[in-house]
Amino acid sequence: MTDAVRVEVDQPTCGAVLRALVDDDVAPALARGDSLLWGTAAQEEASIRLGWVDSPRTSRPLLAEIDALSAELRQEGLDHIALAGMGGSSLAPEVITATAGVALTVLDSTDPAVVRRALADRLDRTVLVVSSKSGSTVETDSQRRAYLRAFADAGIDGPSRIVVVTDPGSPLAELAESEGYRKVFLADPKVGGRYSALTAFGLVPAGLAGADVAELLDEAEAILPALAESTPDNPALTLAAALAAAHEQGLEKVVLGDGATPIRGFPAWVEQLVAESTGKDGRGLLPVDVGRTSATTPGWNGAGAGTRVSIGTPEHQVPGQVLTSGPLGAMFQLWEAAVAIAGRVIGINPFDQPNVEEAKKQARALLDAPEAGDGMPLALTEGAVEVYGDPSTLRGEQSLAALLASLHVLVPETGYLALQAYLDRDGEADAAELRPLVAATSGVQTTFGWGPRFLHSTGQYHKGGHRNGGFVQITGEVAEDLAVPDRPYTFGQLQRAQAAGDARVLIATRQPVVRLHLTDRRAGLAQLIAAVKTVRP
Repeated sequence: MTDAVRVEVDQPTCGAVLRALVDDDVAPALARGDSLLWGTAAQEEASIRLGWVDSPRTSRPLLAEIDALSAELRQEGLDHIALAGMGGSSLAPEVITATAGVALTVLDSTDPAVVRRALADRLDRTVLVVSSKSGSTVETDSQRRAYLRAFADAGIDGPSRIVVVTDPGSPLAELAESEGYRKVFLADPKVGGRYSALTAFGLVPAGLAGADVAELLDEAEAILPALAESTPDNPALTLAAALAAAHEQGLEKVVLGDGATPIRGFPAWVEQLVAESTGKDGRGLLPVDVGRTSATTPGWNGAGAGTRVSIGTPEHQVPGQVLTSGPLGAMFQLWEAAVAIAGRVIGINPFDQPNVEEAKKQARALLDAPEAGDGMPLALTEGAVEVYGDPSTLRGEQSLAALLASLHVLVPETGYLALQAYLDRDGEADAAELRPLVAATSGVQTTFGWGPRFLHSTGQYHKGGHRNGGFVQITGEVAEDLAVPDRPYTFGQLQRAQAAGDARVLIATRQPVVRLHLTDRRAGLAQLIAAVKTVRP
């Protein structure tokens, strides 16, 4: 195993898969960009999505551009970098800067309070990086419009404060040119969003914020030879074999825990990579981020936990666990290779996302007809919480505590619960406490995601992966809405449409959905947490 990165697997059952990967020379084929690795059906897509294999080398020219722009901005006193981006455009920069200990304001929400708070933060010293591969991401476009209005209201030349990262020829690239934005970084079009950590999407915002992105490329490039070797010691083959062999045995959940590591927030990035790459055709791997691991971490221990993967040495080791460790750049490259290879074994195309667009279409339709909503009837009101859901889903439960105590019946024994909070990720951070509480009381693997952020991450798996999920949406009344400039909707309306659109798509897949609406966010959230704590495991 290379010194740069380490993968340890306590799973004797993955040996046959590992041997097959070695015998088929999968690693060298991936290193040379062989688009037939995933079969003829996936070849067309794979042929235009393998640029990431060599990103540690091909991204080098970006470094000088980033350094030059960074020096220019600092000279002008512009030292606050904000990032408007979703999914692959925000997750990697967030991990890079958090690990480096440098500040980056990441705006990946449509919650009005989140957007308003970002606009009020050091606007006179702010440069906004607008990052979108397609150039048409509705959240990112809305955030860009809000910043331009705020700059104008403050007497600041908005275009001079906007840096764009997008694919060549995208609508955003054309807009940036026509409006004279400060700088446009054109990304490699042969790299998909979730594989773009070491391209312009990851490097530009992180580098402008002050992270040493050259070091990241050095770390990643150092392990390229090891990743290309057709041997059982290849760390990517080892990790891929562990994930794929578990899937073949019906253990589709990948439980991600933070161990002793200097890397911050890495499981959130892995979530998107794994879920969007593999969750399709009724198959795939469901990532479950349980945070820091211990002997009592719900989801890390107990029956049905799935494949436990620790980022760094875990505080509490369990049988069958997988350990991955190394410098951040190497870890990005390792996981990208491993997940792509696992996709070959699982039998899916790891480079498409066939179900992501469904919820977007529903959200767009609901912006035109907001009165349609998600179609779920109001079942009960208790304090500051309204419960919405089909009667067959709610099974006649007449109290919030009873509903929360019965969540496990929504899914089969090997299923999962997904808590989806369309709230303020900072101001209402307590919502994340619900994941370990629900996991502990329900005995079911439980995920947690902030909406709409998770729609660009685990959303693909929810619709395209194993149909054994139960979904609990948490929405909240908007006390003070915020207009999206030059659009016929507000941020609050967009947020509601995204939640309702996703619910409609999930219901169409015949998976159970419950919505808990907080008429008073603070009181309702406290009520939810208190109610879950009354439930006995």
